[in-house]
Amino acid sequence: MALLTETRQGLYCAAGDFFVDPWLPVPNAIVTHAHSDHARWGCKKYLAAKSGEHIFRMRLGDQAEFDFVDFGDPRTINGVKVSLHPAGHMTGSAQIRIEYRGEVVVVSGDYKLESDPTCRQFDPVRCHTFVTESTFGLPIYQWADPQHVFDGINEWWRTNQINSVCSVLFGYSVGKAQRLLSGIEDSIGPIFAHGAILKSCEAYRSCGVDLPTLLRVTSVQKKHDFAQSLVIAPPSARGSTWLRRFGKVSLAMASGWMQVRGIRRRRVVDRGFILSDHVDWPGLIGAIKATEAESIWVTPGYTRQVTRWLNKNGWNAREVKTQFRSEAAEEEPGTSKDENTIE
Repeated sequence: MALLTETRQGLYCAAGDFFVDPWLPVPNAIVTHAHSDHARWGCKKYLAAKSGEHIFRMRLGDQAEFDFVDFGDPRTINGVKVSLHPAGHMTGSAQIRIEYRGEVVVVSGDYKLESDPTCRQFDPVRCHTFVTESTFGLPIYQWADPQHVFDGINEWWRTNQINSVCSVLFGYSVGKAQRLLSGIEDSIGPIFAHGAILKSCEAYRSCGVDLPTLLRVTSVQKKHDFAQSLVIAPPSARGSTWLRRFGKVSLAMASGWMQVRGIRRRRVVDRGFILSDHVDWPGLIGAIKATEAESIWVTPGYTRQVTRWLNKNGWNAREVKTQFRSEAAEEEPGTSKDENTIE
């Protein structure tokens, strides 16, 4: 019997009687990180990384039964050895290492290889089977140095100040917003944030992540001049009446999807900054090689293309159907046929 199997509730370890990132309520869940497509509400017990404790509690509530463990601290569950290792995706994100009778499976969840001051960097774990995401699993997705991206954001903000325009930067509330705040020069001017982002930043600070001072939009008078300000908001705020209070604005979005010009146009923003919390194509292949795994399970998004490429290049790869969405809000709005091809 395989150590990990697919069920209607999610990936299941029968020997240990637990699920990894289940999408339906189960008695025992081990979760890779606190995004809502991986940490679902309703399970009886959760095992997760201690470094993300306050984010998990924010997302799942205090009534859930948690067991938080340090990275690398092994637990034995019904004879199965389990440990969590840094994934580099966001604060508290972990790869789940499962070992039983000499077989080792690693479920990576979502991950990236670039350094990020808000979380521990990805640490490859040797295994026989590696379960990987494929959100940006095409050669067109190759990330630049993050500092280069932050320099561009800071320059955009300064230029808008000269032109008396408020800078509004869209980033997902949990994970992306905090990474943006960690790299922005807060000395340029005041930084305001949407309420959803303020709440998640409180959880991040409780986890020990240092973030700049943020202002609540409602803390200033209605006729306040935001021309020198940067506003961090979730993508859901785009096109809302909430934006009207800022007067003349320049809209930007930070996402890996900004790599593709057509997607940038459809998002209706003035600037697109290519910054992702998911692994790019070179990082994906590099991470797989570093695990020395022979068997690769590929979860959404570009499962078919990545699986085909791996099988052509010496791995035993297969697609795994899951309900993971690579962050609840960070779904690609569609690509052209040419963008779906790997040769």
